[in-house]
Amino acid sequence: MSSREPMPSLAELRRKGRTKSDVGPEMPGLFDAVSEAPEEDPSAPSEVAHPARVTATPETDSAIVTAKQPRESRVWSVAELVRQVRSVLERSYGQVIVEGEISNWRPAATGHCYFTLKDGAAQLSVVMFRRQASLIRFQPKDGDAIRLRGQLSVYENRGQMQLIAEWMEPRGLGALLAAVRELKERLRREGLFDRKRPLPPFPKCIGIVTSVQGAALRDIVKVCRRRHASVNLLIYPAAVQGPRCAIEVAAGVRWFSRHPERADVVIVARGGGSWEDLHGFDDERVARAIAACAVPVIVGVGHATDSTIADAAADVSAPTPSAAAELVTAAQHRIEERIERLQSGLVRAGRYEMLRARQRLSGLGAEMVLRRVRDGFDRRAQRFDELDHRMNNAISRRLRGVSDRNIRLETRLLRRDPAAQLRDNARRLENLHRRLRGTATTMVSGRAVEVDRAKSKLEALSPVRVLERGYALVYGPDGQLLRTSSQVQHDEEITARLHRGSIRARIVDKT
Repeated sequence: MSSREPMPSLAELRRKGRTKSDVGPEMPGLFDAVSEAPEEDPSAPSEVAHPARVTATPETDSAIVTAKQPRESRVWSVAELVRQVRSVLERSYGQVIVEGEISNWRPAATGHCYFTLKDGAAQLSVVMFRRQASLIRFQPKDGDAIRLRGQLSVYENRGQMQLIAEWMEPRGLGALLAAVRELKERLRREGLFDRKRPLPPFPKCIGIVTSVQGAALRDIVKVCRRRHASVNLLIYPAAVQGPRCAIEVAAGVRWFSRHPERADVVIVARGGGSWEDLHGFDDERVARAIAACAVPVIVGVGHATDSTIADAAADVSAPTPSAAAELVTAAQHRIEERIERLQSGLVRAGRYEMLRARQRLSGLGAEMVLRRVRDGFDRRAQRFDELDHRMNNAISRRLRGVSDRNIRLETRLLRRDPAAQLRDNARRLENLHRRLRGTATTMVSGRAVEVDRAKSKLEALSPVRVLERGYALVYGPDGQLLRTSSQVQHDEEITARLHRGSIRARIVDKT
């Protein structure tokens, strides 16, 4: 195959009649070297031989040459290089069988399924198209250990290696998920999840252990400011995913436990993500720190469907970070509802007392009734006047405060008035223009004086000025300027240049 001919793609190989059971011979990768080796199981990937022993075969592309043969350096485009790698990868490995654990299972609306196959050391992107996905006889989910068969390829748009799966079967519970469940059961038997303390109804300060860049913190702040604006928030920054997650989250909870006077309740929060992103909250150190905390802890990690060991160890588990903030501020938020209920009860009690008073007054005389009514009206009028006076005073104080604030703002606005700034800038610009013109005039005058001085010096040294004083320049017959009498002979013609015009003469005598 010529190096300029395109390598056959996976679809072309399939169109040529290649079946699932036809596993081609192991071919060397584009940057790998292969040597002769005994035949291996076609279901397992081939091992790469020593890179110095590379052999060119008719089946390989011309890009794979012997180590001793010199070749010209070729400049690849990105698309050409990715296509070359994809073609060599597809031809080299053919059908492979891989075992691993499902992570980030994402079925698409088109019927295709995308997920990550991983073990403890590496991960591989997998795609299973709709026709093959419809033949699956079980419901895959994150954490399932599976065995699948497919072909390695490269997704050219992202330059990412992926496995195109054609068949899948379950292999039991994933190792990581099984370890998490075993740890959770062991901690439950220890009684770590038994202590559940009530949340303080009116916390003055809420401790938060989360990432300062995450959306979870913004959600918590927004909910707290809307439902309990006077509460203080004390944030302990911590990584909420990655290898430092468990260490920093546990350290934050222990810090609040050592300083119980700083916060009345602690929220451990993180936004949604894949199972791997939330795996740090399944750590034993986090669970034990939460269980041993001196103040109540509420955990809001992920979405409503996510569940971690930290949720089980907390005093209260919330489905989301926003829900955790709502639970902490629930008592404060219910005060308004309670006030409304009390107000309704007060109105009903007043109406009941009024009915009883009417019944008591029904047997009294009209004059006494009228007098009591007038007294009641008078007391209420006095109360109304008092409330009106208080209201007017309050309004006056409020208006004075608003007026003072407006005056301060107006003063600040005048100091920053764009028109005043423009006038100042215009004056500065005019001063600069005036200075520029003065500087230019001074420079031009100085240069003019220098030019006049140089002109005077030049004119003083000019031979023409010498001629004006009566001198002449005498040239010999050959046109050379005469400086001595020995340069001419008797009876030769000479030319004398005067200030105006020139004359010719003949040598009569010389001394």
